[in-house]
Parts: sequence; C-alpha cells; structure tokens
Amino acid sequence: MNKLLLVIQGPTASGKTALSISLAKKLNTVIFSADSRQFYKEITIGTAKPTLDEQSGVLHYFIDSHSIHDKVTAASFVSESLPLLNKAFEKFDIVILVGGSGMYIDALCYGLDDLPVNQMIKNDLILHHQTNGLESLLDELKNCDPEYYHKVDKNNAVRIIRALEVIRISGKTFTSFLSGSKGNNHAFDIKKFTIDLERDILYDRINKRVDLMVDNGLEQEVHSVIEYRDLQALQTVGYTEWFDFIDGKFDKKETIERIKQNTRRYAKRQLTWFRRDKSAIWLKGKLLEEQVQEIENYLICWKNDN
Repeated sequence: MNKLLLVIQGPTASGKTALSISLAKKLNTVIFSADSRQFYKEITIGTAKPTLDEQSGVLHYFIDSHSIHDKVTAASFVSESLPLLNKAFEKFDIVILVGGSGMYIDALCYGLDDLPVNQMIKNDLILHHQTNGLESLLDELKNCDPEYYHKVDKNNAVRIIRALEVIRISGKTFTSFLSGSKGNNHAFDIKKFTIDLERDILYDRINKRVDLMVDNGLEQEVHSVIEYRDLQALQTVGYTEWFDFIDGKFDKKETIERIKQNTRRYAKRQLTWFRRDKSAIWLKGKLLEEQVQEIENYLICWKNDN
C-alpha cells in the first residue's frame, strides 16, 4: 500500500490544530508541524501552539524543537524533517503535516528550487535596510515582483532581502523560482487540504484569538525575550508590535489593534500563497465534524485506489 502525507494547511486561527489532532486520533498517527513560529520553545503564547492537553495522545514533531537562537530556514526544515518523516512512514501509512507557513510546506512536499547567491549584493541590501529601513526595499520588490510582494510578510526583512538578492542577480522575478515545478519526487503520495472559512468568520476568530493571547500573558512573554528582539525568530506579528509598545510608540489599546490588523493581513497573504497550488482540496465545511468527514471521504477513495 502507498504511503500518504496528509497536509492540513490554512491561515492563522482557521482551526488547523483542532482538525489535525482530531484526524491524528482517528487515524492513530503522528503530526509534523510546518509552522515556522511554533518551532521555537521560548515563545508559546504569541505563536498559538497546541497546548499540552491538546497534544496529549498524539506525537508532535517540530513544536518546541528549536531555540530562537537557532536559524531555521525552509531548507534546514526539509533536511531535518524528511528523515524523520520517512522513519514515521515505516510505522504509519498516513502521516499528517499541518501548518500555515506555505513556503515550508511546499519545500517539504516539492523540494526547493536552486536560488542564486551573491554575498556582495546581499551585504548591500542588509546595509540599506540598516540605514534606511524596509520601506524602499518593499517599493523595489513591489516594482520588480508584485506577485511575491503581495504574498510576503512585510515585516520579514530576511525574506524581503533574500527575494531582492535573487532578483538583482538573475534579472528574473523571485516568484519564477517558486514555481513548484519539481513535483513530488518522494516515495509517498501527498494530498493537501486547505481550510476555507468565510472572511468575516476568519477575521472574527483572529480578533478573539489575539484578545485571548493578551489575557494569557502575551505582554509578559514579550518582555521575557526582549533582549533578543533583533533575532529573526522574533521578527513576527504579535512580537514586533509589543516591542513598539515597550518603546513608547503606541499605547496598549493601539498595540492590540495593530496586532489584530497585521494578523488579518498575514492571513490574507497566507491564503494568496495557498491558492497557488491548484491540486489542493479546499474544505468547505464550517464545523470540525464536517471537515473531518470531507477528508475521510477522500481517504476512502485513496485507499480503494491503492
């Protein structure tokens, strides 16, 4: 029988955790996380990790697996996760991959395109960022590659600089290197399911999640890592806004609203990325039970074909 990597993807606050855990318990399998913020053990509240109670009974890989001092890239994620995934397939016919970081998901599923490197160009971009900030670099990216500009996290300097490095070297768009044209060369099948919620429902869930994070101590968590604020792992929504609050740039109410707004924008970029893959099945069910049933129906057909 073939093996299957069952991918559950979706924007932040869409219900990926609940769906993946429900499926893992039904299928008696394990979960690999492809959330580029949940890798880090020092930050928990702002990354919305599954709680210990939620993880109970289901083995999770790549949650609390690294320190914020580690540099985790899409390439390193693949090199670390693929051997563990192949090992898991020795025991399980179906393994679940869940997350909202489309680049990490696609890197594992389809491989990485060979991206050109030029240290001199990269250094120039880094110096420009340190001197002038991100705004002009974002303008350059918007002019050179509007498609990637609308997908990228506008606060993620590392990804913006990397994209511009590739563009300046090659004269091509960064998007053209992310075609996913390599296909699936793995010894297992892959099927992606994307959670598809109506926008007003998703945005309401995002707003409520941010309020819950604040109630659970997000501000205190940010203070616990503030001395490391320049690390790449902390250049993310929910933390950068609190750093601005600590610097006195915004009051607390404004800070919370900024987190909600930037999280909604992030969710929109996630959905833009997921729409690139036309092979994914978009789950229409609003309730967890409906989503589980949609996937179980697919699995019946998949098993019959094998």
